[in-house]
Amino acid sequence: MTSQTSPSTTATQPASQGSHAWVLTLELPGRGMTTQYGTWTPPAGATRHDVFVALRGHIVGQHPEMASANTIFFSLEPNQL
Repeated sequence: MTSQTSPSTTATQPASQGSHAWVLTLELPGRGMTTQYGTWTPPAGATRHDVFVALRGHIVGQHPEMASANTIFFSLEPNQL
C-alpha cells in the first residue's frame, strides 16, 4: 500500500510563487542539455521576448558553456489554474 499526502500540505502557497510559470531547455548538440523551470513575476511592461532573454541569461550565468546552445523548448504561462 502506498501512502499519499494531501496536496494542501505539500504544495507551495501561490502567494510565494511568481505570476508566470516557465520551462526552458537548451542543448549543445552531441555535448549536453539542460532544462530548468520555475516561476517569476516579470517587471511591468515586460514582453515575452524580454522574459525569454532574461531567463536564458540566467541559465547561461549558471552554465556558461550553454552560451551558444540551441533553444529546444520554451514555455511561459500564467501561473494559475
